[in-house]
Amino acid sequence: MFRTVEQSIPAELISGAPHPVPVTVRVVYSADDPLAVRMVFPAAVSLSGGDVTWIFARSLLDRGLRAPSGLGDVHIRPGDRAGTTVELRAAQGVALLRFATGRLRHFLLHSYATVPAGLEARALDIDGGLTALLRGAREGQD
Repeated sequence: MFRTVEQSIPAELISGAPHPVPVTVRVVYSADDPLAVRMVFPAAVSLSGGDVTWIFARSLLDRGLRAPSGLGDVHIRPGDRAGTTVELRAAQGVALLRFATGRLRHFLLHSYATVPAGLEARALDIDGGLTALLRGAREGQD
């Protein structure tokens, strides 16, 4: 079984320009962080001049492929069979991206092959994380 699923997915950045801007987004799922999905956007489309990573719940992606979903900074809406819209909100503004629905579903299915839905808590290393946290607290007291 793979511990990480990573896929480059073409998208369209919808802006005020006459035509959408093509962009390739790297979508990543890791069994080490089983509740989250990461979307990594290239520097060419960021205001910071570097890659930008958005992290949100895998369950949000799953729900958003079927019905409008999201609270706060990330909203996902299914469109027609060909497109799903991901809206990312930040202090600097809003980014609207359209992905091929089939590509996002393919990625999601591979993530569920890595860690099945409902079994994310088993993949979490809570004891290891707590040990590291407590070790760091003790070292800070020395």
